[in-house]
Amino acid sequence: MKLFKKYEFDSKEQAETKIAALPHITDELTGESYLGANHTIVHLGFLIINTPEYDENGDEIVAPVYSDKYSVDVLWDGLSESPYGWKTYEITVQGNGVHTFAGLNFNS
Repeated sequence: MKLFKKYEFDSKEQAETKIAALPHITDELTGESYLGANHTIVHLGFLIINTPEYDENGDEIVAPVYSDKYSVDVLWDGLSESPYGWKTYEITVQGNGVHTFAGLNFNS
């Protein structure tokens, strides 16, 4: 079972802290740490929330405006809902938003 969720955090650091708190496995040979489950996390960052405009020469007419929230999409493996402490940060968007996982629709 795969669960596709979108989240917004107050900062990149807050998102990274939540991710770091998930169960991890450390590779004995390399010392690298990996998520303990087959979850896929995509850092989208601070998304543009308007439609920037440029003239035919590529000069900016309307500057991009960035969200003050740090966005992350997660494809949870084997979960039917967000893990403890993550639901607070869940968001909904129309359609798939700016990102989707191949073959999955966010709002289906």
